[in-house]
Formats: sequence, C-alpha cells, structure tokens
Amino acid sequence: MSGLESLYQELILDHSKRPHGRGLAPDAAATSHQRNPICGDEITLGVRVQGDRVTDVTWDGAGCSISQASASMLAALIEEDGGMPRAEASALIDRFREALRSRGELPLDEEVFGDAAALSGVSRYTARVKCAMLAWVAFEDALARA
Repeated sequence: MSGLESLYQELILDHSKRPHGRGLAPDAAATSHQRNPICGDEITLGVRVQGDRVTDVTWDGAGCSISQASASMLAALIEEDGGMPRAEASALIDRFREALRSRGELPLDEEVFGDAAALSGVSRYTARVKCAMLAWVAFEDALARA
C-alpha cells in the first residue's frame, strides 16, 4: 500500500470512529432516509438551510466504515466556512458521483472535497461505491425536499 493510500485509509477510519455531524438535528428543514439493500448500510440525513444556503448537515446511521466516514466527511465539508450555497452543493454532489463512477479515472480534488477526497480509491471497487454514495444520495434528496 502506498503512503497516500495508507493516509486515506487512516482518514476513513478516523471519520468513522469520530464522526462529524452525527446526531440528527430535530429542527432540520428536510430529512432523507437511504438504505443500501445489498449490505444493509443506512443513513438518515437532515439539512438546515437559511435562504439559498445549506448551513448544516446532520445524520445518523449504521453500516460499514466507508458509509459512516462518507457521511462524516460530507457534514464536515458543508460546515466549512459556515455553509454552502445550494447550487454549489448540488454541483459538488454531481462531481462526487462522477468521480466515484469513474473506476479510478477521476480522482476527487482535495482542495474542493477536503477529507472526502480520501474516498477516491473506493471508485475502483464497484461494490463499495454505493457505500460511499449513500450519504450523498440522502443529501441530494434532502436538498430537493428543503
């Protein structure tokens, strides 16, 4: 395993053990529950919005370290700088999906995705892509409802 892969693996484990945004906020503008029927991973994710800005992402769930770390990384990314405009959040979801479906051809940019860039390697393992995407699909759905 290369040094970068090792670092990425450590980031994933750290986020799954010490998750950001865990604990679903009762005052979320909208929530979405998503389940991966293949492995049983589940995420319920809530968003808070102010005007056209997503200010907070909270979640609760159970599953593998990849699905839980991905939710944590997403929450941390949205919390940065006090939130994110909806349009930017939607574009981020699209870019994340595209990278994870690329089978390793499109790495996630660390400057844009922060710790979530560590999930780039997951794209080479099609069975794990759904695990990494679960929170992002819930986020997309919750944004549409908010």
